[in-house]
Amino acid sequence: MGLGTAATLFAFGCAALTGSAAAQVGLPAVRLPLPVGGLTSPLAQTGAGAASLASNTLASLRQTTAQNLIRQNRQLIEADPNGEPMLRGQLVALDLSPATLERTAAAGFVRVREQRLEGLDGRVDVLQAPPGMSTRRALRVLRGIEPGATFDYDHIYQGSAAGTAAAAPMAPGTGAQPGAAPADHPPAGDGQPGGSVRIGLIDGGVQLTHAVFHGASITVWGCDGRPVASVHGTAVASLLIGDAGQFRGAAPGARLYAADVYCGIPTGGAIDAIAAALGWLGANQVAVVNISLVGPDNVVLRRLVGQMIARGYIIVAAVGNDGPAAPPLYPAAYPDVIGVTAVDAHRHALIEAERGAQVEFAAPGADMAAANCPDGYTSVRGTSFAAPLVVGLLAPRLPQPDPAAARQAIESLAREAIHLGASGRNPTYGLGLVAEGLRVAPDIMQAQATPLR
Repeated sequence: MGLGTAATLFAFGCAALTGSAAAQVGLPAVRLPLPVGGLTSPLAQTGAGAASLASNTLASLRQTTAQNLIRQNRQLIEADPNGEPMLRGQLVALDLSPATLERTAAAGFVRVREQRLEGLDGRVDVLQAPPGMSTRRALRVLRGIEPGATFDYDHIYQGSAAGTAAAAPMAPGTGAQPGAAPADHPPAGDGQPGGSVRIGLIDGGVQLTHAVFHGASITVWGCDGRPVASVHGTAVASLLIGDAGQFRGAAPGARLYAADVYCGIPTGGAIDAIAAALGWLGANQVAVVNISLVGPDNVVLRRLVGQMIARGYIIVAAVGNDGPAAPPLYPAAYPDVIGVTAVDAHRHALIEAERGAQVEFAAPGADMAAANCPDGYTSVRGTSFAAPLVVGLLAPRLPQPDPAAARQAIESLAREAIHLGASGRNPTYGLGLVAEGLRVAPDIMQAQATPLR
């Protein structure tokens, strides 16, 4: 479950699972990516164990992650009415008019952050609730002040099915949002141009010094210019553009625009950070975007994703790992987002992969290698590692945002898909399997692997 490790690994970065760090921070029993020759999860131990794992158990693992995150950061994070993590006392609003802002201020709300979405011609405001007012009541009050405006909780999007290790406390009102001027770092490696193919990534930070990115063209953003590499972000980026020895990602030579919305802090992955990352990618006209994050339906995120798709962008998202009977997760379940599920080397859907109408394509997501962090390679499993393979196939077909061209790109990929499962489009494999030839088997990279101990 690639998504399963996200919360833990985003919080601690590359050092989280190297050496004796796992013991020091008390990581949970279920944590992925699955390392080559190292830690394993119940899903990797035996085929029988994986087959017998109940869907409600898978879903409860993600819920446990959220509960741990909240318990370890109570001053910053609380649960929404459905138990999903959100920033305590803070609400997000989309494109508020000056008059509405005045009314919210008169009601005691304070605007603590403002995110200009240059590429979407919009703005996200983060409002602090008045002292003594609960976050739930604050949302009701805001929606009463301006029923036609867009308000919601500042939800935290995370991985599924893993616990969250505690991170260093932070002062209230701070998050993973970028500074006023997003950082545009020099390309990784020797900075060779990435050609006309551009790919967007919203994830944790990328280990730019990894050999798999030597010569790659990577523009990074977020964290006030402070690099915070993560295991998950590095692995996903390697599956997008990596190229070293026997390892090749889906689109080597493409230019990667990598937005870090986690920055190694417990409040990372909040809606306002994801919104700002979408705006940055829009400003750079990056037409195909990978999002391997999951969370609840949020009206601000829903509208921003809808705006991007209407402008001709393709948003590709992992469907999540809560199990085949679990409710849909977002953003994969939003209309016209390309939801991706994962299969193993035998073309079997992963037992933990979600199913439903949100599944558009299946791609390899197990029995394959990806870059480890800070170096070496590791074996990975989960829908979050299938999504970048689909992105790598779509990006060359859509060099610039264009609604008609985006539809043609998706249709052309669908024609190449290998149909699996029940006849027609089905909730397990969607339109079929793609990118099968892009899987790099772990045994190929075994000699170059860095086992996690």
